[in-house]
Amino acid sequence: MAILSSGETLRLLLVSVREATRDEVGDALTGRVDDYRLYWVSQSELALPRAREVSPHVILVDDVRGAADMSELIGRLAGQVPGAAILALVEAEAMARARQAVLAGARGFITKPLQVEEFVATLRQVLSSRPSFVEADEEEESEAPLGRTIVFCAPRGGTGRTTLAINTAISLRQITNVPVVLVDADYAAPALDVALNLPEERDISDLLPRLSLLDEELIFGVLTRHVSGIHVLLAPPPADLASPVSPSQAQEVLHWLRRLFPWVIVDVGLPMDETAFAFLDSADRIILCVLPEMVGLRNTRLMLDQFKGRGYPERKTWLVLNRATMNGGISAGDIEERLHVHIAYRIPDDQPLATHSINRGVPLVMSHRRSALARAFRDLARRLAEEMMGVVEPVDERRAGVGFLRRLFRRTSHARV
Repeated sequence: MAILSSGETLRLLLVSVREATRDEVGDALTGRVDDYRLYWVSQSELALPRAREVSPHVILVDDVRGAADMSELIGRLAGQVPGAAILALVEAEAMARARQAVLAGARGFITKPLQVEEFVATLRQVLSSRPSFVEADEEEESEAPLGRTIVFCAPRGGTGRTTLAINTAISLRQITNVPVVLVDADYAAPALDVALNLPEERDISDLLPRLSLLDEELIFGVLTRHVSGIHVLLAPPPADLASPVSPSQAQEVLHWLRRLFPWVIVDVGLPMDETAFAFLDSADRIILCVLPEMVGLRNTRLMLDQFKGRGYPERKTWLVLNRATMNGGISAGDIEERLHVHIAYRIPDDQPLATHSINRGVPLVMSHRRSALARAFRDLARRLAEEMMGVVEPVDERRAGVGFLRRLFRRTSHARV
C-alpha cells in the first residue's frame, strides 16, 4: 500500500467496545499493509488522550454505542486531532448514522461486517488525500516533538528487569548528556526507591488528583533527582494507592513526560493489565527481559502473542537475554528456536555484583564502571541512542535547551519505529 512517505509506519486508532472488531481490522490489514500499528481503545473517553499520544493517520470509530455518542466523539476528534482521517464503522443498513458521522467531521464511512477490499480501498483514498505530515512539521516549528519512550517488561518477577532499566537509563544520560526520566510503573511491587536509595517523599499519586492542572512546574515538583543526573517518577507503596492507576491517567502523565524529556524509560511490572499496556502501546521500543531457564519461556511466548494481538510490529520488541552466561542456562540458540524470535541483546551473568548493587542502592554503571555488566548496559544504551536519535557521542549539555532538542529531534523524528 504505497500511501505513506518512505519509511513511515501507518498508525490506526480503533475506538470500539468490541474486541472482535479489533481482530477484524487487524486481519484485514495483515498481508495488505507492509508496516502498520493498530491501537485500540474500548472506552470513548480514552480516544482523545490516545490520539494525542500516537498521532494516528486514521481513526476508526465504531457505532455500537449509538449514533449520538458516535457523532459527538467524531466531532471532538475532528476538532482536536485535525491531522487524522476519521472513518465511521456502521452497519450496512444504518446509512442515517453514516450521514451523521460525516456531518460531524468524519472523512467517510465503512460498512460492517468489514469487506476487506472495500476497507483497504477506503484507506487508500483517505490517505492519498491527507496533508503531508513532513510539510506540517516544517511549518509548525513551535511544536516540539515528543521524547523517545523505552518500556522494560518481563514475563515474571526476578528476571533483573529493574536493574536493566535503571542502568540503561543512567547510561543513556551519560552517553547522550540530555535529560532522562525513569518511571516506576510497577504498582504492585515498586522498587526504584530502594534500588536507587531515594526518599519516598513524592510519587505519581501526587499527580493523579491534579491531571487537569499539569504543567512543567508541577511535574518537576513531584519528580526526584538522582545523583546520576536522571529524574525519577516513583510509584507509591501499594497500600497507599487509593485506587489503581487507570490507563487514561497513565497516558496523560506519560504524554507530559514525553513533552519534557528526550528519553522516558518505564519499568513496567506485573500483572500485564490495561494500565501496563497503556505504557507499552506508547513505547517506541519494548525491552522484554528474559532468563535462560524454562520457567519463564512459556510466559514469554504468551506475552509475545499478546503483543502481536495488539498489532505491535515484531521489530518494536527487543528480546534481551539476561544472565546469558549462567551455568546450566538454556542456550541462546535453543531459546530462539522455542520462541521463534531473535535475541536482540545478551547481558552476561554476574548475579553477586547485581545483588550487591541493589542492596547498596548504587547502580553498578556508577560503582563498577569497568565490570562486564556495566559495559553491557552501556552498549545496550548506545544501541538505543544510535537507533532512535543517531547520537553516539555526548551532547554538550549547555546547548541542551528546548530549541536545541527540537532541532535534534526534528532531524531524526521521521526515522522512528
